[in-house]
Amino acid sequence: MADSPVSHHSPESPPEQEANANQRAQMEQAYQQMQRKMRMSKMSETIKHKIMVLSGKGGVGKTTVATGIALSLAKMGKKVGLMDIDITGPNVPKMLGLEGTELHIEDGQIFPAIGPHGIKVISMAFLIEDPDKPVIWRGPIKLGAIQQFIGDVAWGDLDALVIDFPPGTGDEPLTVSQTLPNLDGVVIVTTPQEVALLDSRKSINFAKTISVPVLGVVENMSGYKLSGFAGPGAEFSLTGPNGVPISIIASEDGAWSTTLDLFKSGGGEESAQDLEVPFLGRLPFDPGVVRGGDDGVHRIVADPNGETARAFGKVVENMLNSLDNRNSHNVKIT
Repeated sequence: MADSPVSHHSPESPPEQEANANQRAQMEQAYQQMQRKMRMSKMSETIKHKIMVLSGKGGVGKTTVATGIALSLAKMGKKVGLMDIDITGPNVPKMLGLEGTELHIEDGQIFPAIGPHGIKVISMAFLIEDPDKPVIWRGPIKLGAIQQFIGDVAWGDLDALVIDFPPGTGDEPLTVSQTLPNLDGVVIVTTPQEVALLDSRKSINFAKTISVPVLGVVENMSGYKLSGFAGPGAEFSLTGPNGVPISIIASEDGAWSTTLDLFKSGGGEESAQDLEVPFLGRLPFDPGVVRGGDDGVHRIVADPNGETARAFGKVVENMLNSLDNRNSHNVKIT
């Protein structure tokens, strides 16, 4: 009987299979990174303005301001994107009523959720299965997620991309400033009390250190307005913060109003003047903002003609003027 033929093509051994699988994975990863870099390089062509929103400390309403800026721009007819870079505490979807939205992924790109006034929204909150489970990531993992948010999201053509950051001057703003080409500038959010102002100064100096222009400072929670009716020309007194009396004189039709400086006032403007950056304006202390954040209906959407919406409109108008001045004069704060 003739010997049976011997095959010269033996199957791969498990180590060889594992090595080939690793090589394919590395090639796929390298290809994805190359595509991401190409998309990032083109973002200057497709996104007109890229605006960072920072605060030196938490609790000053930075996310509320970032969403308010995005909504105000959208109300003006602008095409707007809102990127929530707060990896460990993403709140933008809740404020915009987008909780539970499932993102669409096609051809390796993530398509953002669509919020009020058509703004495009991306946030880590969309990718977390359990909202009560903390996201505990070290720096390199955060960096990778941020790069994906920038390079793997199908933003399309935008007039403005507003980027909301966690408090402070850590990995997130530094990573974005190094990754996203041609940032237009930073908006600093503060409240009037001294502790917040000290931290806002750090944010301003941080922006100068990384050579990103400071578009201006916003003073949030800047006074609580009281109003009512009394007799025509009536004179009376209210007890204000710290027990200081406030004299009120009603108008001829009996209407009266006054503003209580719950957290002092004017500090944001003074800080802006001291550090020679623009002051964009004040936003009132409005309990409706708190309710709107919990209900998923931003104050600008719930009351588009109210005092808070008008104040945001002035802030955004000043911000756009700051952008125009920077572009026309080619000013770069260093």
